[in-house]
Amino acid sequence: PVPGGSYGQPANPYGAPQPGPYGVGGPGGHVPPGVDPEAFSWFQSVDADHSGYITAKELKQALVNSNWSAFSDDTCLMMMNMFDKNKSGRIDLYGFSALWRFIQQWRNLFQQFDRDHSGNINCNELHQALCQMGYNLSPQFSQLLVSRYSQKGCTPGIQLDRFIQTCTLLQTMTEAFREKDTGMTGTARISYEDFLMMSVTRML
Repeated sequence: PVPGGSYGQPANPYGAPQPGPYGVGGPGGHVPPGVDPEAFSWFQSVDADHSGYITAKELKQALVNSNWSAFSDDTCLMMMNMFDKNKSGRIDLYGFSALWRFIQQWRNLFQQFDRDHSGNINCNELHQALCQMGYNLSPQFSQLLVSRYSQKGCTPGIQLDRFIQTCTLLQTMTEAFREKDTGMTGTARISYEDFLMMSVTRML
């Protein structure tokens, strides 16, 4: 579940936890095939009850932005829903490892466009990022996203968690629109109920 395809997005996504205080690495053990060793260590640290699964609450404890603030509940829940394949409300080690790679890829893109290394993506930086992903959207739309997802009381801009949420939702809605835009013209004619169905079924 990573960005890619027409209307925007490179095939290789971006990705995002910050290096820092998610945990200190768990006790040693055998890393299963296909699991990132760093993700394995973090999973052991975050899986506080040693159940072999982590919940959205435990995931939130593992992820921080560059200013050491926790990831938002909305972003954590969105990512849990993406990687919780059986809809149990939790993810296992393999799901966490995939989520870890997803976040790291997003972080790389975030750092690429955080030109002033402020830890925030401002309106101009977000617009540049969306253009590079292939989205033909106005600066006013980027401003709307920044206004919507900026942390209250802070310098205008979006942090890593909101950047992931914003771009992932944008990609999701783009995929839904593309199903209706069969001629790939950038326009589509849909009924009100179809629009609502499209929105609700694509919400993460």
